[in-house]
Order: sequence, then structure tokens, then C-alpha cells
Amino acid sequence: MTDPRTIQLAQSLVNYSCRVQAGEHVLLDLIDAPDDIGIQLIRAVREVGGVPHVRLRHGRITAEMYAGATDAQYSSIASFELDEMKAMQAYIAIRGSRNSYENSAVPAEAMKLTQKYMSPVHDRRVCHTKWCVLRWPTPSMAQGASMSTEQFEDFYFRCCLADYGKLKEAMDVLANRMMRADRVHIVGPGTDLTFSIQGMPAIPCAGEMNIPDGEVFTAPIRHSVNGIVHYTAPTIYQGIAFDGIDLTFRDGKIVEAHCNGKDDALNRILDSDEGARYIGEFSFGVNPEILQPMRDILFDEKIAGSFHFTPGNAYENCDNGNRSQVHWDLVCIQRADYGGGSIYLDDELVRENGLFIDPSLSILNPVPC
Repeated sequence: MTDPRTIQLAQSLVNYSCRVQAGEHVLLDLIDAPDDIGIQLIRAVREVGGVPHVRLRHGRITAEMYAGATDAQYSSIASFELDEMKAMQAYIAIRGSRNSYENSAVPAEAMKLTQKYMSPVHDRRVCHTKWCVLRWPTPSMAQGASMSTEQFEDFYFRCCLADYGKLKEAMDVLANRMMRADRVHIVGPGTDLTFSIQGMPAIPCAGEMNIPDGEVFTAPIRHSVNGIVHYTAPTIYQGIAFDGIDLTFRDGKIVEAHCNGKDDALNRILDSDEGARYIGEFSFGVNPEILQPMRDILFDEKIAGSFHFTPGNAYENCDNGNRSQVHWDLVCIQRADYGGGSIYLDDELVRENGLFIDPSLSILNPVPC
């Protein structure tokens, strides 16, 4: 029997997140996903008169493809997938990876090659379709979150089926404050960072593109970033685990990068191209239900009381001009239980120890355990 929460989630993805209309073509990209969610998505798309397309993929097979990647192979694959994406009006991806480290054995140069060719497909999806991407709960994800499988499933559906419309009201207030700001100053243990966001848009994300959601993002003026930042949340990138990344900026550029014995791997990623050493995104994490990192960026970047400061490509709808095949959402949690910290906009204290000062933003503060 299908879990009724699965049906509810499929309906929400089609009707709220992507607002699929009659006649629209929708690509359902199912990666290690169970049959039930795929079937419910197909039905939900058909119910509104949309046209479902399905792509089935498996993490281990994809890793094997990456491992032997060649220019001829991935130029052809990218061309095919780009033509497919151009025919779509909406895109929903369910990623049920059974192993977060599946790509860890893929050679770095092979991974770089695949990213180079597949970036235009990603950019087409992000900039020209209505899209939503989400993980599917698995025992490995529950393990990463230090929960039982049942506990994690309850947490997952609670986050994914949140009242995003209600949260968006407060996100809009925060976005408006950000758009009036020039200078941002972030301080905390190992962090003293300044930059400008003058004239940049601020985008509230409330369930329309990622599930779970809960962030308000902008981008720094490219050459304005100076100082140091210590990221308190662990992360995985290209199948490699990183804990405790420290970056130093001078006039926008990352001039030093360290990470507990993984400096070479870290700097190899940041040397992927020129834009990888500049920042493409700054964002407040504001989902009150998500408190702890689990090495899954779709959850971790939404952690209440966090911010992420992203080396690499800027989004087209919040464009500071930075271009890169890298977009790495690195997260710093500033709640008191992670060492605290403060964020100022034009010398006004906006958030302290993960808690917003303005009462109208209190719904975005962490839910007490």
C-alpha cells in the first residue's frame, strides 16, 4: 500500500512546486527512486493534463559512466540531454542515492570532464524550466542523520510537507531587507567576513525549486569579498568528504584554502576554473525543522541558523557575473550549539547565534528540540 504522504508529496510537487499546466511536458528524473513515488508523479502530472516523461537512472551505473568518461562520449550525451531539456517545461528529480560516497572512486579529471559537458544541461534546466529537486529517504540517509529509518522518514515528510506558503511571508520580509542593504559583515569562531550585496536581488525559496526548502539567497559583488570563513557543517563534493573547511578571501578571490589534511583535494576543486575561486551565492538557511547537518546539501543548506557561502557559479536570476562549472554550497551553522556568530546588514545586527532579531522573522528561527 502506498504511504499517503507519498501521494501528498507528489501532488505538492506537481501542483505547488512546479505548477504544471495542461499540455506542459514534464521530465521525471528518477535516480535510485522507489516505484511508488514515480507512479504517483506520473498520475499527478496526468491529472492536470501534463505530459510525463520518465528517465530512470542508478547511482552505481552513473558512477561507472563517469569513471570512464571521454570527450566524445560526454559531448554526445550532453547534446542529447540538452535537446531533451529544451523540450521540457518542467523538471522533477527524485534522488534516492543509496551511497553518498558512490562517486568517491571516480578520478578527479573524469569528474571535471563530465561537469564541463553537463553544465549547459544543468543551466538550461535551472534557468528555463520550472523545476524541483529532492532526495528520497533511505537507510543510508537516516544513518547520516543519526536517526532510525522510521524517525528519518517522519522527519523527511515533516520537512517536505511544511507550510511553505506561510514561511514565504517571512522570507519576503527578509528578502526585502537584504535588497535594501549594501554591506554584509559576518563574524563567528574562525569567521570575519565582509562583502557588498548592493543592487543584487534577493530570492526567497519556499518549496518551488527544492524540497525540502527554506533559504533566501543573493550574491556578493564579485570582487567585494574580504576576510576569512570557517564552515562548521561537514560536506561531500565529488564523492569526497570534507570537514572544517577554512577559506581566506582577498578582493573576492579565495587565496588560501585548508581542510584538515585534505588541502590538495580542496584546492584541486577550487582550481577547476577561474570562477571556482570566487563566490556565486550567499544565503540564509531558514527551515525551522532542519537543525543538524547530514552531508546532504539539499537538507544542509536549509539548516535554521545557518548561512551558506558558495564558491563557483552564480545563478542567472541573481547574477554577479561569476561563471564556473563548480557550485559548492558550503554551510556555516551559527547557532549557539555550533559556537554562535552574528550577521550584520549595514551595521545593523540581523541575526545573532542563529536567531533573527526582527520579531516578524521569528517563524524562520529553529524549532526547539
